[in-house]
Amino acid sequence: MSTPALFTPVLIGSLDLENRIVIAPMCQYSAQDGQLNDWHLMHYGQLAMSGAGLLIFEATAVTPEGRISWADAGLYDDATEAAMSRVVQAVRRWAPSMPLALQLAHAGRKAGCAQPWKGGRQLPADDPRGWQTVAPSALPFASDDRPPQALDAAALKRLVEDFATAARRAARLGFDAIELHAAHGYLLHQFLSPLSNARTDHYGGSLENRMRLPLEVFEALRAAFPADRPVTVRVSGTDWVDGGWDIDQTIAFARELERLGCAAVHVSSGGLDPRQAIPAGPNYQVPLARAVRAAVDMPVIAVGLITEPQQAEAIIGTGEADMVALARGILYNPRWPWHAAAALGAGVTAPPQYWRSQPHNLKSLFEA
Repeated sequence: MSTPALFTPVLIGSLDLENRIVIAPMCQYSAQDGQLNDWHLMHYGQLAMSGAGLLIFEATAVTPEGRISWADAGLYDDATEAAMSRVVQAVRRWAPSMPLALQLAHAGRKAGCAQPWKGGRQLPADDPRGWQTVAPSALPFASDDRPPQALDAAALKRLVEDFATAARRAARLGFDAIELHAAHGYLLHQFLSPLSNARTDHYGGSLENRMRLPLEVFEALRAAFPADRPVTVRVSGTDWVDGGWDIDQTIAFARELERLGCAAVHVSSGGLDPRQAIPAGPNYQVPLARAVRAAVDMPVIAVGLITEPQQAEAIIGTGEADMVALARGILYNPRWPWHAAAALGAGVTAPPQYWRSQPHNLKSLFEA
């Protein structure tokens, strides 16, 4: 039997993945002063044993003010770097074959929030765990949020350097790749969308101007991260709001990223505006990935309610995307790649400590 498409190798730049299952970044809202801790050691430890092709660590802020919540991960000083190093080293020791990527991010006007299980709303001005947010323009995300401060030229220059500094820290930590977060209504997406960017300087107005800062950040990351390790980007293919960011603009952005050396693009959607009308359902974002894939040569990752092995196999097999990413589904079932391999007749890497769990009728499921 031929190998299922989902379990064939794929390259992201020079990074060789043994299959096309990507574990998407998933915020844990469990850091202390931006520092990863034992929760993250357990969380990433189990995911590193999953048999997926790539594990992307959660959105990691490049400044304290860039965190989505006060309990978010950061990589902006020696303390946050040391805490992340402890987790990375432990994962590397016990799952040395799992490629690791880190998503670098800044939440912009959507920063300073409570944890999702405590409502997730932006904290009020009198809450000591919150802070003044920043954005392209002084336009709040929700009507009852505090208006963000519009970033001036000096602040934008510092921001680009903050991303570059975090990339250098990620390189020291040994990450195999970086994913730049330009989706879900966070800062770089806020610059891209005309719904959140009302600037009148050369960072606002036309599509070329709105793309300028995200492209400058990408170039800074690409220059700061080792040339033999890939830098990728996560985008929202549409705001799901009339007059907002859409798939045609996404394709233009993806082409510019590819020209600058982007190794892959991870296509999600939404998150920028409370008015979004998302047609959620199985594969609902796959058409966005398919449209981008038709326009660029770099690999494209699809995501969004991809829950079944046969569903994922069809996306790869028909060429709609080069990889599929799982988030909530793999939180629910951290062994999803094992079960997908079993269902599709493929093999998957598993640690020897677990080999004796291999079902008796699947003698070649686990590979060394």
